[in-house]
Amino acid sequence: MNAVFNLSALSSSLKESLEEIGGAKTSQDLEAVHSKYFGSQGIFSSASKSIGSLDKEKRKEAGEFFGRCKKEFDAAFLKKKEEVEAEEEREKLLSERVDMTLPFTRFPMGSLHPVTLVQREMERFFMSLGWSLGDGPEVEHAWYNFDALNFPPDHPARQMQDTFYMAPEESNLVLRTQTSSTQVREMISSPLPLYTASIGRVFRSDTLDAFHSPVFHQCEGLAVDEGLSVADLKGVLEALVSSLFKKKGDVRLRPSYFPFTEPSFEMDMLLEGSGKWVELGGAGMVHPNVLKSAGVDCEKYTGFAFGIGIERVAMLKYGIADMHDLVEGDARFSHQFAMGD
Repeated sequence: MNAVFNLSALSSSLKESLEEIGGAKTSQDLEAVHSKYFGSQGIFSSASKSIGSLDKEKRKEAGEFFGRCKKEFDAAFLKKKEEVEAEEEREKLLSERVDMTLPFTRFPMGSLHPVTLVQREMERFFMSLGWSLGDGPEVEHAWYNFDALNFPPDHPARQMQDTFYMAPEESNLVLRTQTSSTQVREMISSPLPLYTASIGRVFRSDTLDAFHSPVFHQCEGLAVDEGLSVADLKGVLEALVSSLFKKKGDVRLRPSYFPFTEPSFEMDMLLEGSGKWVELGGAGMVHPNVLKSAGVDCEKYTGFAFGIGIERVAMLKYGIADMHDLVEGDARFSHQFAMGD
């Protein structure tokens, strides 16, 4: 054996390395030992490079000896590493431990999401009018979501690019695309006259961007009584806007088209300070075919209905510019709507 690969010297080095491993206190100490003996310039690594230059009969003996040293070193190193890391983790937990018995003097107020704030404000408004609050399933039968609302069979809204259909296809179940489906359920199950509002989640096959979301909340208002007119509809909308935005309810109705109302309108609100009109939702007089679907005598009763996006109101009410802020669930965003700290 040449002077570079010296069994006696390497045996001594192995003994020293095992002693140093045993005395290591931290992960850094262990890494230093590993680097000293088996790093790229370590004692054993340097010696192993000379094995190839040994005589053939010596080469096998040297290789086996090196393998035994490496195996013994690795076993001791890994065992010690587990012990050191466990101790370091224990010390870290102790240092970061919170004493739950210590007094806490700051109690931050919780906060509600702006969509929840608007929803509750709308519910209080309708209850103040004496209206009932209705509800309906989010997984809805296509009859309630489309047929009973006077959607023709070939209407674009029925297509899969606009509506989420549930499997199997023959179930005729969809994720409701508007809370208008609650209209028919309420008219079927409730005595007339009927004044009701329904607030809940609806689903559209939209891409999330600054102004749209595939999942959002909608408020549906419905009144069915004798002698109702567009004037009654506008009066309720003006009162609702006044309640939500704490100002005079400047509302205008623009002619539009919806299958479930006739006449139909887009509802706009005058934005305070800018003089601009912004769209809030759709409205109109309930179509006679919808009344008939619910078994209501359309010769005796008339009705009006309207649908307003809750997120839309929240963005206008609180000055929120991007829909992402409303749907991404960041608690820091909701905290700014807390009552105090």
